[in-house]
Amino acid sequence: MTLSSLRQQFLSGETTPAALLRQLAGDIAARDGTTGAYLSHDLETALAEAEKADLSLPLGGIPIGIKDNINVLGQPCTCGSRFLSENYTSPYDATVIRKLRAAGAIPFGRLNQDEFAMGSSTENSALQTTRNPVAPDRIPGGSSGGSAAAVADGTAIATLGSDTGGSIRQPASHCGVVGLKPSYGRVSRYGLVAFASSLDQIGPLTRSVEDAARILQAIAGHDPLDTTSLDEPVPDYVSGLEEGVAGLKLGVPKEYFGEGIDPGVRAKVEAAIQKLAAKGAEIVEISLPNTSHAVATYYIIAPAEASSNLSRFDGIRYGRRAANPSDILDLYKKSREQGFGPEVKRRIILGTYVLSSGYYDAYYGRAQKVRALIRRDFEDAFRHVDAIVSPVAPAPARRLGTCADDPLQEYLSDIFTLSANLAGIPGISVPCGVTDFDGGTNLPVGLQILGPHLGEATLLRVARAAEA
Repeated sequence: MTLSSLRQQFLSGETTPAALLRQLAGDIAARDGTTGAYLSHDLETALAEAEKADLSLPLGGIPIGIKDNINVLGQPCTCGSRFLSENYTSPYDATVIRKLRAAGAIPFGRLNQDEFAMGSSTENSALQTTRNPVAPDRIPGGSSGGSAAAVADGTAIATLGSDTGGSIRQPASHCGVVGLKPSYGRVSRYGLVAFASSLDQIGPLTRSVEDAARILQAIAGHDPLDTTSLDEPVPDYVSGLEEGVAGLKLGVPKEYFGEGIDPGVRAKVEAAIQKLAAKGAEIVEISLPNTSHAVATYYIIAPAEASSNLSRFDGIRYGRRAANPSDILDLYKKSREQGFGPEVKRRIILGTYVLSSGYYDAYYGRAQKVRALIRRDFEDAFRHVDAIVSPVAPAPARRLGTCADDPLQEYLSDIFTLSANLAGIPGISVPCGVTDFDGGTNLPVGLQILGPHLGEATLLRVARAAEA
């Protein structure tokens, strides 16, 4: 059900927030043992909030699942890591949680993810495996794999995820749901456990474009607690959804349709673009010439920021602490060695290297220059088109375990999503069909729509036309 239809049922008395929560808890008990989207859920606390729900509010009484790197007062926030899984309870609400509560929503459930959001499959979680509800032998995508899988499995009405290089859009594509990454600065990051601070954004995963617009409406806006939050007016994202695409120019980047894209994905995305053309959009071929440098640039900048952000996990202030260290240096070493998984260690080591004396200019400094070129590519493109349409991922969801010994293949799966984070622009994944891949049938494919910075209203308008 959509948020609007649930609200109507609440207002008519057909059901209540408490009844819905009990039904969701039953669904989680019945199905999540296979899917593994939830790390935990606190039904009693949610029921207490449901009894006080103000149904007149935009999201009154609606339960929203939360990725486990977003802080909710009194709840665990494990980030999918052993480092925080034993004894950390959040002492505060993230700004997005405070805003959801102000809109009447009820945070319900902690959703699995790649450890500290570092991954594209949710296989890097230290706590459990999450499977794709559409095909349980496949990954749900990542790092917000639990958030996408719960919506696809019907065990959540809507969820929040975070997107650093595609971590909302790619799992949304693989699971056949809608996933929206807002512009950098549109949604506060306060209370999101930082991975790469210049790239991270929080956004919704939903069953419909309208639901994504409604949740964005609730969580967007300036926050003085986040110095990167923009003090800009928030438009009405819902009112313009049905305006259609007639008269809009949609850019198709030639670099996103070259070698490496699965033929089935290409066919579905091209068919979706033609349907938008039939609705009156003008399709324009464009070039984003620095696309080929995006993966290398991202995997210098993101690990560099991660190595700095994760230095706070030292075994002293909070989280896992190694037993019986010989001295304080041994405490640091053993706590981090025992607490972090292999992918997190890999990125910390890489980030520390590119920031080290003698290598900073050669790697990190140069990557920042290339990032500026990637941003300029988009700025030039949006002088000629209203939005950009492309695949979300080169292929549908792969089988579990197929990239376990080859992290580079996992990194390349985000080749079409990374650039939006580097440029700070918004992007959305909308289901556009199913295809066969690697022995699997009817696997979801997502259409990615990118807009100019703070162009979410146009982005959602195009997404709604594609959905329709």
